[in-house]
Amino acid sequence: MSSKAINIIGKALGEGDGILRLKPAWVPRSFCIPGKRIKLHPDDYYAFGAHRGGIDERWLASTTKAENGPDTTPDEGLSYVYVANGEYSETVLLRDAIDLMGKEILGAEIIEKHGGWTMYSKFFDNLEPLPHHVHHTDEKASLVGQKGKPEAYYFPPQMNNKRGYFPHTFFGLNPEVTKEQIKDCLRNWKAGDNHILELSRAYKLRPGTGWYTPPGLLHAPGSFCTYEPQRASDVFAMFQSIVWDSYTPWDLLVKDVPEEYKNDLDFIIDLLDWELNVDPLLHEKIYSPPKYVDDPQETTKEGYVEKWIAYKSDAFSAKELTVLPGEAVTIHDDGPYGTIAVQGFGTIGNHPVRTPAIIRFGEMTEDEFFVTNDRARAGVRIVNESSTDPLVFLKHIGPL
Repeated sequence: MSSKAINIIGKALGEGDGILRLKPAWVPRSFCIPGKRIKLHPDDYYAFGAHRGGIDERWLASTTKAENGPDTTPDEGLSYVYVANGEYSETVLLRDAIDLMGKEILGAEIIEKHGGWTMYSKFFDNLEPLPHHVHHTDEKASLVGQKGKPEAYYFPPQMNNKRGYFPHTFFGLNPEVTKEQIKDCLRNWKAGDNHILELSRAYKLRPGTGWYTPPGLLHAPGSFCTYEPQRASDVFAMFQSIVWDSYTPWDLLVKDVPEEYKNDLDFIIDLLDWELNVDPLLHEKIYSPPKYVDDPQETTKEGYVEKWIAYKSDAFSAKELTVLPGEAVTIHDDGPYGTIAVQGFGTIGNHPVRTPAIIRFGEMTEDEFFVTNDRARAGVRIVNESSTDPLVFLKHIGPL
């Protein structure tokens, strides 16, 4: 397998001149209802089987396997590098590609410093809000053999013409809340609604803006379709027992808790970064409006506008690149990144770019790519072939 995979990767790197095409990676969630804004064909939202729940996530540039219980498929959540081969095609997992040729893809410095590709992004697309939940810190995640998980949210306007049932997100807890009150919520888990949202506050979501969610911070994401760059981990604990009249099993609270602590309320409360959750200045610390990478008046003259859309974590960052109609630009970055086009058509390097109207499960697209370290540094040539529409990419970037 290694020699065959190396041949496929080498061909992909050569033909793509350092830019790899990626195949869509779909992920279902049993506790979610799809918002149907991620362009999947209407007949395919339950392609994993109704018992697995609907598909409401597309994972991007992912070397991280989804953790969805005993029925999780072997490659669930993992991205594939795709190479056309005449009438046929060949694929190899991006994870395997980096294991085999990491220095050629990520660069020697990143391999030596970080050991590989340590982030991924996703489109999260739920019709209803999620439970108030937390992602573990490194300390707590290490107890179950995982990494802690910071994540960021950005709400692409192109994917939010429909805003779902509750376009508001709860973050943290009110400053006066005590640990004993949260213990009461957990003690009342099977009594129905445990009322934890009454101890928090919600913020109305707006397309084209974003938030940062550090590990240890309670959050109940609203019903926008969300672009989520994050650290490579799938660790979480749900703290809300009833969401939108749907019961959350206790198992989803203690999924990533060591067996001996699954009923230990003190241990479960300690999953929270308490000071952060009750910080009266929480909004100031986590709200993340876009920031221009360079002076937009100057870059517009060159044919593009670029913004930072995730910039508060040292584990990842993200940009939104808009190439104006009819323009051709060369964009330089400091390291490798995954990218997906959300509007328009044209070319990126040697590859055609087309943002699909609809995608069949298992089929290939022309909207997702991975740009290697050397190509990113040397510059990526992007051409917008439309005379009317911008060509818009979201770029997910790992630590350098």
